[in-house]
Amino acid sequence: MKHLITGGSGFIGTLVARELIERGDQVHCIDIWEDPSRPEGTEFTLCNVLDRECVRRAMKGVDVVHHNAALVAQCDAGDEYWRVNVEGTRIVAEEAVNAGVQAFIHTSSTSVFGMPPEDGSAITNDTPTVPIEAYGRSKLAGEKLTEEICGKADIPVITIRPRATLGAGRLGIYQILFEWISENKNVYTIGDGSNIFQFIHRYDLMSLYMLALDSNKPGTYNVGATEFGPLRDDLEQLIEYAGSTSKVIGLPKGLTINTLRLLRALKLSPLAPYHYMTYHTSCYFDPQPCLDLGWKPKYSNMAMFKESYDWYLEHGNESVWQNGSPHRAPMAQKVLKLVKRFS
Repeated sequence: MKHLITGGSGFIGTLVARELIERGDQVHCIDIWEDPSRPEGTEFTLCNVLDRECVRRAMKGVDVVHHNAALVAQCDAGDEYWRVNVEGTRIVAEEAVNAGVQAFIHTSSTSVFGMPPEDGSAITNDTPTVPIEAYGRSKLAGEKLTEEICGKADIPVITIRPRATLGAGRLGIYQILFEWISENKNVYTIGDGSNIFQFIHRYDLMSLYMLALDSNKPGTYNVGATEFGPLRDDLEQLIEYAGSTSKVIGLPKGLTINTLRLLRALKLSPLAPYHYMTYHTSCYFDPQPCLDLGWKPKYSNMAMFKESYDWYLEHGNESVWQNGSPHRAPMAQKVLKLVKRFS
């Protein structure tokens, strides 16, 4: 079976490629940069999903499309979110239909829900999708386009919405957290940190992803860990595990959110709107639909934090990660460097 992975050099795209190669399938990755550590045996083409002709050529002989190419929340991409995450998705879906593929898997985002339920309950497929910023709106529009275009051609669509993903190789915003803890700097929550926060380990994400593919059950899968709790507890346990003298400091919600909003507008903060608008809320998926599929996750929040932190200490400053995808590269801290100095 031949697979095409858009965004094949990104964090999730690379994970998908490795899984498929290990199964003995053919894998063709396209992206706007080439990962020097990509799995041996993968075919690669430098290609932007907005280049229809390039996408069309890449679709030749493909059985399954895995659409991961996107500008992510932390990019501060403005109108480009719509071009890449919506119009790029349109091109990929239309060319998938033209190529007669057998299935289409679309990696989406928690951000399509916007603010989590006010009562602190779990997010389900019945939870309204009301995104609150440009990234979330673009991802939801991309979901709807895929379902519409592929649906008309009777191509089954699987949509995967992962919670915040951790595990070896994950940097981005978590690199800031790991760096501060390793340097004994205080870390901060918006509010007191009692909000319930769920993550997903890369291994568990891939096990659900492949299970959905192999089960041939189209639909939308919200996937997150089954063992999780208050954000403050996870941070304090990570600090203890690291042998750090860092402390978790709660900040006032309203003042902090408005300050971060201003700093973002001035391009002085790396934190995207989705980060600072939801960091103080309880955000977690109901895992039962995934469990009903036969999914058996292995990692708790704490276990994945430990692994991710250990990987950061060993590999986080290697030059290969400096120019990679946003989730696989360190994040520019901007004004947070000054905050760290006094933490």
